[in-house]
Amino acid sequence: MSKVCEVTGKKPKFGRSYALRGIAKKKKGIGLKVTGITNRRFLPNLKVKRIWVPEENRYVTLRLSISAIRTIDKNGIASVLRKMRKEGKKV
Repeated sequence: MSKVCEVTGKKPKFGRSYALRGIAKKKKGIGLKVTGITNRRFLPNLKVKRIWVPEENRYVTLRLSISAIRTIDKNGIASVLRKMRKEGKKV
């Protein structure tokens, strides 16, 4: 299962991690030097939530980011599901 939020579409982003060595110029050193660069991933904060939908009289299980959970709290599950179905997602 891919790490993608079903509501917001958030997915992993890529970046780099730098290994530094030396003493900063601010501390009267010669400066920091990059001694190694490795790739890393920034993963979204995903949770699997089972949400009751009173209009349909059933539970819906979704893989959501925390920002999507806040969106559902604000707008309601019915409007979020309507928007998802309009975009062509199966719920």
